[in-house]
Amino acid sequence: MTIHSKTSHCKIVDCTVRDGGLVNNWDFSVEFVQDLYQSLNESGVEYMEIGYKNSPRLLKGADQAGPWRFLDDDFLRKVIPHKLNTKLSALVDVGRVDENDILPRSESLLDLIRVATYARDTEKAIELGTLFHERGYETTINIMALSNVMDNELNEALAMIGDSPIDVVYIVDSYGSLDPDDMRFLVEKFKRTLKHKRLGVHTHNNMQLAFANTLAAADLGVELLDASVYGMGRAAGNTPTELLLAKLTNPNYSLRPVLGMIERHMLKLREKEEWGYLIPDMITGTLDEHPRSAMGWRASPERDRFTDFYDKMTTPEVYPGK
Repeated sequence: MTIHSKTSHCKIVDCTVRDGGLVNNWDFSVEFVQDLYQSLNESGVEYMEIGYKNSPRLLKGADQAGPWRFLDDDFLRKVIPHKLNTKLSALVDVGRVDENDILPRSESLLDLIRVATYARDTEKAIELGTLFHERGYETTINIMALSNVMDNELNEALAMIGDSPIDVVYIVDSYGSLDPDDMRFLVEKFKRTLKHKRLGVHTHNNMQLAFANTLAAADLGVELLDASVYGMGRAAGNTPTELLLAKLTNPNYSLRPVLGMIERHMLKLREKEEWGYLIPDMITGTLDEHPRSAMGWRASPERDRFTDFYDKMTTPEVYPGK
C-alpha cells in the first residue's frame, strides 16, 4: 500500500492562528486572518483553527493579547462575514473556559471545539466536551504531553473517553520528543482502546520529526492532522501545512494558494518573530522537557550559548545557574 492510498482519509486542521499566536501573542491583523482563511479554503484545507475560546476573566494578561486569544462571536462574524467550505475550529483549555461563553452551534460560526487537557484532568475535559457536543459542535479531546504520562494513567483516561460522546481523540506530542516508532506505538494503543473513536495528531518540530510523525500517524488511519502555515507555532513550531498539502492524496488539495500566503505574510512575519527548529528546542526535545526552558533561554543574552544550555539542562544539580 502506498502513502497515497494510506492517507486519502485524512483531513488537515490548520492551527496557524491558534498555535502561531503563542509566538506573537496573537497579534495578527484582521486582514491576515481573512487572507489565511481564503487561502486555506482555496487549498482545500478542511478546518482552520481561528483561535482560543477561553474566557479572559479566567486568565491573567487578557488585555495584552490579541483578539484571537479570546474569540468573541460577534467579532468573529465581522472577520468572516461569508463562511466558505473550510470549517472553523477553536480550542479551549480545561479550567480556562466559562461554558456560558460558548453559544449553541446554530448561533456560532464555529463548527469544531477542541478541549486541551492533561491526562489527570480527563474527566473534566469529558464534561466540557460533552456539553459542547450537546450544543451541536464537533468535539475533540486533545491529551497533551503524552510522552510524560504513565501508562496506567493513560489507560484510565482512554477508558473514560471511550464511554463518552466525544468525536475525536488527539495524540499530542507537546514536547516534540516522540519519533515515528513512538507515534506508531501510541496510535495502535489508542486504536485498541478507542475502537469507535476517530483519532487526530498534533506534533512539534523540536527534533525535525513533526512531519514524519504526522505521516506515521496518517499511515495507521489517524484522520485529523494538525499543521500550520510555514510551521508557525510555539517554539519549534508544527508540521507545515504546505508539506501536507503537497504529500497527502486528495484531489481537492492545492498547494499554490498557501504558497501565496507565505509570500505575502509569513516571510515578513518570520523576520520579526522566531519559531522553528532551533538548538535549545532540540535539546528540550531530546530530553523530553517542556519547551518553556528553551524559550526562556532564547529570550536571554546567552541565547546562542548552546553548550551552556545543554549543561544546565543535563546537570541542574551542579550547574551554577543564575
